[in-house]
Amino acid sequence: MAGPDHSEARQAKVIAIVLVLAMGLWLFVLSVGDQYGWPPKVFFLADLSAGAAFLWTMVATYRLWRKRQA
Repeated sequence: MAGPDHSEARQAKVIAIVLVLAMGLWLFVLSVGDQYGWPPKVFFLADLSAGAAFLWTMVATYRLWRKRQA
């Protein structure tokens, strides 16, 4: 059975993976889309998706931090 420390470490890893993947995909879409002349709505969708992922990571990090403080 996993203890609370294992659960918190796993949550932190998930947050880190989501953050890195969101940033990587966002940069990839921006660079590839610029090279191939994609329409601005694709960039807007990428920005919106990355913003949502970044917001989720901030909220999840705050919740994990508050959980560790208790």
